[in-house]
Amino acid sequence: MTRLIVAAGGGGDAVAAAMLHAALYGDQEQAVILTYAWDRLLIDPLPGPRRPADFTGLEPITPAVWRVPAQARPIAPAGSTLPRLAAELPHTFALLDPYQGAEGLTHQLEDLVSHLEPESIDLLDVGGDILARGDEPTLRSPLADALALAACCQVNAPVRLLVAGPGLDGELLPADLSDMLGSVVQTFTARDAETINSVLEWHPSEATGVLAATARGARGICEIRDAGLPVPLTDDSPMVHEVDLDDAVSRNQLARAIMATEHLDEAEAYSREICGYSEIDYERNKALWLKDQQHATLDPSAIWPQLDQFEAEARARGVTHTTFRRITEALNLSGSQRDDLRRLLINGRPEQYDAPLWRMPIACRVPADA
Repeated sequence: MTRLIVAAGGGGDAVAAAMLHAALYGDQEQAVILTYAWDRLLIDPLPGPRRPADFTGLEPITPAVWRVPAQARPIAPAGSTLPRLAAELPHTFALLDPYQGAEGLTHQLEDLVSHLEPESIDLLDVGGDILARGDEPTLRSPLADALALAACCQVNAPVRLLVAGPGLDGELLPADLSDMLGSVVQTFTARDAETINSVLEWHPSEATGVLAATARGARGICEIRDAGLPVPLTDDSPMVHEVDLDDAVSRNQLARAIMATEHLDEAEAYSREICGYSEIDYERNKALWLKDQQHATLDPSAIWPQLDQFEAEARARGVTHTTFRRITEALNLSGSQRDDLRRLLINGRPEQYDAPLWRMPIACRVPADA
Protein backbone atom coordinates (compact mmCIF):
# COMPACT_ATOMS: atom_id res chain seq x y z
CA MET A 1 0.00 0.00 0.00
CA THR A 2 1.48 3.34 -1.11
CA ARG A 3 0.64 6.81 0.07
CA LEU A 4 1.39 9.70 -2.29
CA ILE A 5 1.95 13.15 -0.80
CA VAL A 6 2.44 16.15 -3.08
CA ALA A 7 4.49 18.88 -1.39
CA ALA A 8 2.81 21.97 -2.83
CA GLY A 9 5.67 24.42 -2.41
CA GLY A 10 8.65 22.08 -2.39
CA GLY A 11 11.39 22.86 0.14
CA GLY A 12 10.04 22.58 3.66
CA ASP A 13 6.69 21.20 2.50
CA ALA A 14 8.55 18.00 1.57
CA VAL A 15 9.91 17.76 5.13
CA ALA A 16 6.45 18.42 6.58
CA ALA A 17 5.12 15.65 4.33
CA ALA A 18 7.31 13.16 6.18
CA MET A 19 5.92 14.37 9.52
CA LEU A 20 2.38 14.19 8.15
CA HIS A 21 2.89 10.65 6.93
CA ALA A 22 4.16 9.50 10.32
CA ALA A 23 1.24 11.16 12.11
CA LEU A 24 -1.54 9.95 9.81
CA TYR A 25 -0.29 6.65 8.50
CA GLY A 26 2.37 5.44 10.92
CA ASP A 27 5.91 4.35 10.24
CA GLN A 28 5.19 0.82 8.99
CA GLU A 29 5.16 1.93 5.36
CA GLN A 30 6.91 4.47 3.20
CA ALA A 31 5.46 7.38 1.30
CA VAL A 32 6.24 8.70 -2.14
CA ILE A 33 6.72 12.44 -1.71
CA LEU A 34 6.37 14.35 -4.98
CA THR A 35 8.13 17.69 -4.66
CA TYR A 36 9.93 20.46 -6.47
CA ALA A 37 13.69 20.82 -6.22
CA TRP A 38 13.26 24.48 -5.33
CA ASP A 39 15.42 25.66 -2.43
CA ARG A 40 16.45 28.97 -0.94
CA LEU A 41 19.38 30.77 -2.49
CA LEU A 42 21.65 29.83 0.41
CA ILE A 43 21.25 26.20 -0.74
CA ASP A 44 20.83 26.75 -4.46
CA PRO A 45 22.33 29.97 -5.84
CA LEU A 46 20.43 29.55 -9.11
CA PRO A 47 16.97 31.22 -9.12
CA GLY A 48 13.90 29.08 -9.68
CA PRO A 49 13.36 25.30 -9.55
CA ARG A 50 15.70 22.61 -10.80
CA ARG A 51 14.77 20.12 -13.51
CA PRO A 52 15.97 16.50 -13.96
CA ALA A 53 18.81 17.62 -16.25
CA ASP A 54 20.24 19.58 -13.30
CA PHE A 55 21.06 16.31 -11.45
CA THR A 56 23.21 13.27 -11.85
CA GLY A 57 22.15 9.93 -10.42
CA LEU A 58 18.38 10.24 -10.77
CA GLU A 59 16.41 7.03 -11.24
CA PRO A 60 13.29 6.73 -13.44
CA ILE A 61 10.05 5.76 -11.73
CA THR A 62 7.98 6.31 -14.89
CA PRO A 63 8.86 7.86 -18.25
CA ALA A 64 7.76 11.24 -16.86
CA VAL A 65 8.86 11.07 -13.21
CA TRP A 66 12.31 10.69 -11.67
CA ARG A 67 13.29 9.54 -8.20
CA VAL A 68 15.94 11.50 -6.28
CA PRO A 69 17.99 8.89 -4.36
CA ALA A 70 20.58 9.67 -1.70
CA GLN A 71 23.43 9.28 -4.18
CA ALA A 72 22.00 11.82 -6.64
CA ARG A 73 23.87 15.11 -6.92
CA PRO A 74 22.91 18.51 -8.31
CA ILE A 75 25.22 19.69 -11.06
CA ALA A 76 27.25 22.68 -9.85
CA PRO A 77 26.57 25.48 -9.28
CA ALA A 78 23.07 24.19 -8.57
CA GLY A 79 22.21 22.96 -5.09
CA SER A 80 19.43 20.82 -3.63
CA THR A 81 18.36 19.45 -0.25
CA LEU A 82 16.60 16.45 -1.82
CA PRO A 83 19.50 13.94 -1.88
CA ARG A 84 20.18 14.54 1.81
CA LEU A 85 16.46 14.22 2.60
CA ALA A 86 16.46 10.90 0.75
CA ALA A 87 19.44 9.79 2.83
CA GLU A 88 17.89 10.72 6.19
CA LEU A 89 14.18 9.98 5.73
CA PRO A 90 12.64 6.59 4.88
CA HIS A 91 10.64 7.83 1.91
CA THR A 92 10.90 8.04 -1.86
CA PHE A 93 11.36 11.59 -3.12
CA ALA A 94 10.09 12.10 -6.67
CA LEU A 95 10.81 15.24 -8.68
CA LEU A 96 8.16 17.69 -9.82
CA ASP A 97 9.40 19.49 -12.94
CA PRO A 98 7.35 22.67 -13.61
CA TYR A 99 9.19 23.72 -16.77
CA GLN A 100 6.34 22.34 -18.91
CA GLY A 101 3.82 24.38 -16.96
CA ALA A 102 0.69 23.04 -15.28
CA GLU A 103 0.03 20.74 -18.23
CA GLY A 104 3.39 19.06 -17.72
CA LEU A 105 2.86 18.73 -13.98
CA THR A 106 -0.56 17.18 -14.56
CA HIS A 107 0.98 14.63 -16.91
CA GLN A 108 3.70 13.77 -14.37
CA LEU A 109 1.13 13.33 -11.61
CA GLU A 110 -1.16 11.19 -13.77
CA ASP A 111 1.80 9.05 -14.85
CA LEU A 112 2.85 8.49 -11.25
CA VAL A 113 -0.68 7.76 -10.05
CA SER A 114 -1.16 5.22 -12.84
CA HIS A 115 2.11 3.53 -11.92
CA LEU A 116 1.71 3.53 -8.13
CA GLU A 117 -2.06 3.14 -7.77
CA PRO A 118 -1.72 4.85 -4.36
CA GLU A 119 -4.07 4.23 -1.48
CA SER A 120 -4.38 8.00 -1.01
CA ILE A 121 -3.16 11.27 -2.51
CA ASP A 122 -2.62 14.27 -0.24
CA LEU A 123 -1.66 17.75 -1.46
CA LEU A 124 0.10 19.43 1.48
CA ASP A 125 0.84 23.11 2.00
CA VAL A 126 2.42 24.55 5.14
CA GLY A 127 1.11 28.03 5.93
CA GLY A 128 -1.86 28.14 3.60
CA ASP A 129 -0.66 30.47 0.83
CA ILE A 130 -2.09 27.91 -1.60
CA LEU A 131 -5.44 29.49 -0.63
CA ALA A 132 -4.39 33.01 -1.61
CA ARG A 133 -6.53 34.98 -4.04
CA GLY A 134 -3.38 36.57 -5.44
CA ASP A 135 -3.86 40.20 -4.43
CA GLU A 136 -2.89 39.92 -0.74
CA PRO A 137 -0.16 42.48 0.12
CA THR A 138 1.72 39.98 2.30
CA LEU A 139 1.83 37.21 -0.33
CA ARG A 140 5.39 36.37 -1.42
CA SER A 141 5.52 32.99 -3.17
CA PRO A 142 2.28 32.05 -4.95
CA LEU A 143 3.61 30.40 -8.11
CA ALA A 144 4.82 27.00 -6.88
CA ASP A 145 1.65 26.37 -4.89
CA ALA A 146 -0.61 27.55 -7.71
CA LEU A 147 1.10 25.20 -10.18
CA ALA A 148 0.70 22.24 -7.83
CA LEU A 149 -2.94 23.12 -7.19
CA ALA A 150 -3.66 23.52 -10.91
CA ALA A 151 -2.15 20.09 -11.62
CA CYS A 152 -3.84 18.27 -8.74
CA CYS A 153 -7.30 19.53 -9.62
CA GLN A 154 -6.93 18.20 -13.18
CA VAL A 155 -5.67 14.72 -12.39
CA ASN A 156 -8.19 11.89 -12.77
CA ALA A 157 -7.93 10.72 -9.15
CA PRO A 158 -9.23 11.92 -5.77
CA VAL A 159 -6.84 14.39 -4.12
CA ARG A 160 -7.23 15.67 -0.57
CA LEU A 161 -5.92 19.20 0.06
CA LEU A 162 -4.37 19.68 3.51
CA VAL A 163 -3.14 22.93 5.04
CA ALA A 164 -0.79 22.61 8.01
CA GLY A 165 0.01 25.47 10.36
CA PRO A 166 -2.24 28.19 8.94
CA GLY A 167 -0.32 31.46 8.75
CA LEU A 168 3.05 30.01 9.80
CA ASP A 169 4.82 31.05 6.59
CA GLY A 170 4.08 34.72 7.27
CA GLU A 171 2.31 35.19 3.94
CA LEU A 172 -1.34 35.12 5.01
CA LEU A 173 -2.84 35.76 8.42
CA PRO A 174 -4.77 32.89 10.03
CA ALA A 175 -7.84 35.15 10.01
CA ASP A 176 -7.55 35.44 6.21
CA LEU A 177 -7.79 31.66 5.93
CA SER A 178 -10.41 30.81 8.55
CA ASP A 179 -13.37 30.82 6.15
CA MET A 180 -11.64 28.23 3.94
CA LEU A 181 -10.36 25.79 6.54
CA GLY A 182 -12.35 22.61 7.00
CA SER A 183 -12.13 19.93 9.63
CA VAL A 184 -8.96 19.28 11.62
CA VAL A 185 -7.49 15.95 10.50
CA GLN A 186 -4.45 16.07 12.78
CA THR A 187 -2.88 18.17 15.50
CA PHE A 188 0.85 17.58 15.41
CA THR A 189 2.51 16.59 18.68
CA ALA A 190 6.09 16.50 19.92
CA ARG A 191 6.17 12.81 19.03
CA ASP A 192 5.26 13.61 15.42
CA ALA A 193 7.98 16.27 15.27
CA GLU A 194 10.58 13.72 16.41
CA THR A 195 10.38 12.07 12.99
CA ILE A 196 12.05 15.11 11.38
CA ASN A 197 14.23 16.28 14.28
CA SER A 198 17.53 15.50 12.59
CA VAL A 199 16.47 17.16 9.35
CA LEU A 200 15.48 20.40 11.06
CA GLU A 201 19.00 20.66 12.48
CA TRP A 202 20.23 21.60 8.99
CA HIS A 203 17.26 22.22 6.69
CA PRO A 204 16.66 25.96 6.11
CA SER A 205 12.85 25.85 5.96
CA GLU A 206 11.40 28.37 8.38
CA ALA A 207 7.69 27.51 8.06
CA THR A 208 8.18 23.78 8.70
CA GLY A 209 10.65 24.55 11.50
CA VAL A 210 8.08 26.81 13.14
CA LEU A 211 5.40 24.14 12.62
CA ALA A 212 7.55 21.55 14.41
CA ALA A 213 8.30 24.01 17.22
CA THR A 214 4.59 24.61 17.82
CA ALA A 215 4.04 20.84 17.84
CA ARG A 216 6.57 20.74 20.69
CA GLY A 217 4.69 23.48 22.53
CA ALA A 218 6.32 26.77 21.48
CA ARG A 219 3.90 29.69 21.87
CA GLY A 220 4.28 33.43 21.37
CA ILE A 221 5.41 35.47 18.37
CA CYS A 222 8.12 34.23 15.99
CA GLU A 223 9.92 36.63 13.68
CA ILE A 224 10.91 35.09 10.33
CA ARG A 225 12.60 35.93 7.01
CA ASP A 226 14.77 38.89 6.13
CA ALA A 227 11.75 41.19 6.50
CA GLY A 228 11.19 40.11 10.12
CA LEU A 229 7.58 39.00 9.58
CA PRO A 230 5.78 38.35 12.90
CA VAL A 231 4.10 34.93 13.03
CA PRO A 232 1.76 34.06 15.95
CA LEU A 233 2.45 30.69 17.60
CA THR A 234 -0.88 29.54 19.03
CA ASP A 235 -2.69 26.35 19.98
CA ASP A 236 -4.08 26.31 16.43
CA SER A 237 -0.63 26.44 14.82
CA PRO A 238 0.17 22.69 14.86
CA MET A 239 -3.19 21.79 13.32
CA VAL A 240 -3.69 20.25 9.87
CA HIS A 241 -6.96 21.20 8.16
CA GLU A 242 -8.67 19.62 5.22
CA VAL A 243 -9.76 22.12 2.55
CA ASP A 244 -12.19 21.54 -0.30
CA LEU A 245 -10.06 21.32 -3.44
CA ASP A 246 -12.67 22.96 -5.68
CA ASP A 247 -13.09 25.84 -3.24
CA ALA A 248 -9.33 26.39 -3.23
CA VAL A 249 -9.24 26.53 -7.03
CA SER A 250 -12.19 28.92 -7.09
CA ARG A 251 -10.34 31.25 -4.72
CA ASN A 252 -6.86 30.99 -6.26
CA GLN A 253 -6.94 33.23 -9.35
CA LEU A 254 -3.43 32.27 -10.43
CA ALA A 255 -4.14 28.53 -10.31
CA ARG A 256 -7.19 28.99 -12.53
CA ALA A 257 -5.26 31.14 -15.01
CA ILE A 258 -2.36 28.73 -15.48
CA MET A 259 -4.33 25.50 -15.96
CA ALA A 260 -3.40 25.14 -19.63
CA THR A 261 0.15 26.51 -19.49
CA GLU A 262 2.82 24.42 -21.21
CA HIS A 263 5.87 26.39 -20.08
CA LEU A 264 7.04 27.83 -16.77
CA ASP A 265 7.58 31.18 -18.51
CA GLU A 266 3.85 31.30 -19.30
CA ALA A 267 2.97 30.65 -15.67
CA GLU A 268 5.40 33.36 -14.58
CA ALA A 269 3.77 35.85 -16.92
CA TYR A 270 0.37 35.11 -15.38
CA SER A 271 1.86 35.56 -11.91
CA ARG A 272 3.16 39.01 -12.86
CA GLU A 273 -0.24 39.92 -14.30
CA ILE A 274 -2.38 38.63 -11.43
CA CYS A 275 -0.11 39.04 -8.39
CA GLY A 276 2.09 41.85 -9.65
CA TYR A 277 5.32 39.83 -9.50
CA SER A 278 6.92 36.43 -9.88
CA GLU A 279 8.80 34.84 -6.99
CA ILE A 280 11.46 33.74 -9.48
CA ASP A 281 11.99 37.40 -10.41
CA TYR A 282 12.50 38.07 -6.71
CA GLU A 283 15.09 35.30 -6.56
CA ARG A 284 16.81 36.65 -9.68
CA ASN A 285 17.04 40.12 -8.18
CA LYS A 286 18.19 38.84 -4.79
CA ALA A 287 20.85 36.63 -6.39
CA LEU A 288 22.28 39.71 -8.16
CA TRP A 289 22.11 41.72 -4.93
CA LEU A 290 23.90 39.00 -2.96
CA LYS A 291 26.80 39.04 -5.43
CA ASP A 292 27.54 42.67 -4.55
CA GLN A 293 26.72 42.43 -0.85
CA GLN A 294 29.54 42.88 1.66
CA HIS A 295 28.85 40.62 4.63
CA ALA A 296 30.26 40.85 8.12
CA THR A 297 32.73 38.27 9.39
CA LEU A 298 31.63 35.77 12.02
CA ASP A 299 33.59 37.26 14.92
CA PRO A 300 32.29 35.92 18.28
CA SER A 301 33.50 39.00 20.17
CA ALA A 302 31.33 41.17 17.92
CA ILE A 303 28.40 38.75 17.51
CA TRP A 304 27.29 38.64 21.15
CA PRO A 305 26.80 42.42 21.59
CA GLN A 306 25.02 42.56 18.22
CA LEU A 307 22.80 39.66 19.25
CA ASP A 308 21.99 41.38 22.56
CA GLN A 309 20.93 44.51 20.65
CA PHE A 310 18.82 42.49 18.22
CA GLU A 311 17.12 40.59 21.05
CA ALA A 312 16.37 43.77 23.01
CA GLU A 313 14.73 45.34 19.97
CA ALA A 314 12.84 42.14 19.16
CA ARG A 315 11.47 41.84 22.69
CA ALA A 316 10.30 45.45 22.44
CA ARG A 317 8.30 44.34 19.39
CA GLY A 318 6.74 41.52 21.41
CA VAL A 319 8.81 38.79 19.75
CA THR A 320 9.42 35.61 21.77
CA HIS A 321 11.16 33.43 19.14
CA THR A 322 13.01 33.75 15.89
CA THR A 323 14.74 31.58 13.29
CA PHE A 324 18.45 31.24 12.67
CA ARG A 325 17.90 32.53 9.14
CA ARG A 326 16.38 35.70 10.58
CA ILE A 327 19.31 36.19 12.99
CA THR A 328 21.84 35.52 10.23
CA GLU A 329 20.41 38.22 8.00
CA ALA A 330 19.76 40.66 10.87
CA LEU A 331 23.46 40.46 11.80
CA ASN A 332 24.46 41.02 8.14
CA LEU A 333 26.03 37.59 7.80
CA SER A 334 25.86 35.51 4.63
CA GLY A 335 23.62 32.47 4.28
CA SER A 336 26.70 30.27 4.14
CA GLN A 337 27.53 31.37 7.70
CA ARG A 338 24.16 30.29 9.09
CA ASP A 339 25.27 26.87 10.32
CA ASP A 340 28.40 28.25 12.01
CA LEU A 341 26.36 31.00 13.68
CA ARG A 342 23.80 28.46 14.82
CA ARG A 343 26.46 26.30 16.46
CA LEU A 344 28.05 29.34 18.11
CA LEU A 345 24.75 30.49 19.59
CA ILE A 346 23.61 27.07 20.79
CA ASN A 347 26.98 26.31 22.39
CA GLY A 348 27.14 29.74 24.01
CA ARG A 349 23.56 30.00 25.27
CA PRO A 350 21.98 26.53 25.09
CA GLU A 351 19.11 27.58 27.35
CA GLN A 352 17.74 29.72 24.52
CA TYR A 353 17.58 26.91 21.97
CA ASP A 354 13.91 25.96 21.63
CA ALA A 355 14.49 23.46 18.80
CA PRO A 356 14.59 24.37 16.03
CA LEU A 357 13.99 28.03 17.00
CA TRP A 358 15.91 30.58 19.05
CA ARG A 359 14.01 31.84 22.11
CA MET A 360 14.41 35.41 23.28
CA PRO A 361 15.54 35.76 26.91
CA ILE A 362 12.78 36.86 29.26
CA ALA A 363 15.00 39.62 30.64
CA CYS A 364 17.07 40.94 27.77
CA ARG A 365 20.71 41.71 28.31
CA VAL A 366 21.49 45.38 28.02
CA PRO A 367 24.02 45.98 25.22
CA ALA A 368 27.32 47.29 26.49
CA ASP A 369 27.09 50.52 24.49
CA ALA A 370 23.52 51.31 25.56
